[in-house]
Amino acid sequence: MTGWHNWAGDQRCRPEQVRHPSTVAEISAVVAAAGRAGTTVKAIGAGHSFTDIALTSGVQLHLDGLTGLQSVDRAARRATFAAGTRLHEIPALLAPYGLAMENLGDIDRQSLAGAISTGTHGTGLAFGGISTQVAALELVTGTGAVLHCSGHENPALFSAARVGLGALGIITSVTLQCVDAFTLHAVERAEPLAGVLDGLLERQRAVDHFEFYWFPHTGTALTKTNTRFPPGQGPAGVEPLTARAHLLDDVLVSNKLFSALCSLTGKVPAAIPRVNAMAAHLTGNREFADVSHRVFANERTVRFREMEYALPLAVLPDVLRELDAMIGRRGFNISFPLEVRCAAADDIPLSTANGRETGYIAVHQHLKTDAFDYFRAAEEIFRAHGGRPHWGKWHFLHSEDFAGLYPDFKLFGSVRNVADPQRVFRNTYLDRVLS
Repeated sequence: MTGWHNWAGDQRCRPEQVRHPSTVAEISAVVAAAGRAGTTVKAIGAGHSFTDIALTSGVQLHLDGLTGLQSVDRAARRATFAAGTRLHEIPALLAPYGLAMENLGDIDRQSLAGAISTGTHGTGLAFGGISTQVAALELVTGTGAVLHCSGHENPALFSAARVGLGALGIITSVTLQCVDAFTLHAVERAEPLAGVLDGLLERQRAVDHFEFYWFPHTGTALTKTNTRFPPGQGPAGVEPLTARAHLLDDVLVSNKLFSALCSLTGKVPAAIPRVNAMAAHLTGNREFADVSHRVFANERTVRFREMEYALPLAVLPDVLRELDAMIGRRGFNISFPLEVRCAAADDIPLSTANGRETGYIAVHQHLKTDAFDYFRAAEEIFRAHGGRPHWGKWHFLHSEDFAGLYPDFKLFGSVRNVADPQRVFRNTYLDRVLS
């Protein structure tokens, strides 16, 4: 048996078998055989989930053999990709057609199927998560059947599978509703946290994309505002980052130096407030413009654990103030910044933005730091405000908790009963959150 671990390195399993299929027919045969044998199958992508959602003791399927662009309908702005395609590969595949993904998160190493299955999202109140860009998909159900799904074909399965947690089938291809390629004008500024919180809701509505980072123990928010323009347009004189600026800001400071500082503060926790103040001073305060994907996504090499909760938009400032107070009251020394984003409401049953405009707060800790007292304390605050955890990031909830958070939770279970009646795709995570 071969061992496997996720990107962070703290979720590990030893599958009974590891398979690398290159065709849908192979996947179908593996699933059907598992059903007959009474074992389980789990497909994995890039391993960027922090939870145990990808772990299995059964058959593990790597989808690296199913990648690339399969078809394009330029007039409809739709493109179909094999499910194992990484998000960072998509821009180059769409570029010859003058197309782009409507929105992206700040990390693009995930597989397309994995990103939509766990509810990956970016920021911007006019834009939903990546799953809302899905126009159709193909999946292999728990019986080995290959089904095409869209709003008109197997619509109930399509609706649920856009954030399906891997519980409904193995996604083999995804059709994205794309947009015409565009430029983003990025403005990054360090601002007083109090002012950002006071005007947070208005600011999110006033711009295309807004987010910020806050280093605990400081009063500074590192804000990021991105404005959309047609290709090549934008404010006069604003250019892409130079190679030197990218190396200095995004590689040396944001990754190399930050990693070194995390190692230092892990040994000397009392230094964290001073180090955070220095980090807040070193980052931010730049302006540039570039094609969309080069602005949305960032390189992340520092390994960490993450918890993220989706909250009703209106409570976001109060929750952040409560987190600040809790960190001080509990005496936590927190070296990693909190990240704050937002998204439009959608109608996907298990989307964290289902039925409500949503604000997201992500809390992190370095992989070598004990994160869980901090995470549990933060979760208490999130839950008191109706928060829903990101499916691919740390949380401590069970199925009975989710039944009260998602109006369509039972509906999802009904779709699962049809798509995977023998629970071929089950694992301990799904048993915990969907039982």
